[in-house]
Amino acid sequence: MPYTAWIDHFTAEKARREHRGDPDWQAGAKLPETVWRSLQKFQVGEDGDGTNLIGKADLAGDPSYGAAVRMFVAEEQNHARLLARLLAADGRGTLGSHWSDAVFVRVRRLFGLRMELMVLMIAELVAVPYYRAVRDGSGDPLTGEVAGRILADEQRHIPFHRDRLRDSVAELPAAVRPAVLAGWRLLLLAAGVFVAVDHGPALHALRMPRTRFAVEVARSGGPVARDILAATDGATATATA
Repeated sequence: MPYTAWIDHFTAEKARREHRGDPDWQAGAKLPETVWRSLQKFQVGEDGDGTNLIGKADLAGDPSYGAAVRMFVAEEQNHARLLARLLAADGRGTLGSHWSDAVFVRVRRLFGLRMELMVLMIAELVAVPYYRAVRDGSGDPLTGEVAGRILADEQRHIPFHRDRLRDSVAELPAAVRPAVLAGWRLLLLAAGVFVAVDHGPALHALRMPRTRFAVEVARSGGPVARDILAATDGATATATA
């Protein structure tokens, strides 16, 4: 999808979100302690101003992409806001920071836009089964609604990052691309296992076995990697024809 189309997409989603309004925070929320602690960690991960990503997107040279990235960042900030309000619905505060998020941010900032997006894609693919588990397993209406809203956004973010990664991976030598994506899938597996262990008590309370969670995360990378490779291989073949 052209980045101008992504701008239209994000704009339409923002209008839909504003028309829908917030959930009914007055309803309150009741969850097991392990789930609350897990949500606090995810709230830290959703929070951030996106300055580093926006700066790299601007340097990519496509103003439409830079504008779309700003809209993506705004959606992630809204996720942080929703989770903070959900926590407040039970009288709980947010965490100022968490070491796992600090490590994640440090890794994705090490290199250029390609690495940033590959790590962000891992975060999105981990978030999808997590928020699905919260939505379906919490048994709390307010929590289910908040998780469902965030889940829908994260599912839309995957093709957005995939489109840019197609362009970025296509800049690599054709012989290198499969190895890069294979390495990325190993990182995705490691991330899935880490979250399954770190958030294991919460996943258990949500009736999501740790092993199943890790497997879902790992498997989700296959279609993404194949799609990127197919697109880049096709572009190479067209360019050399």
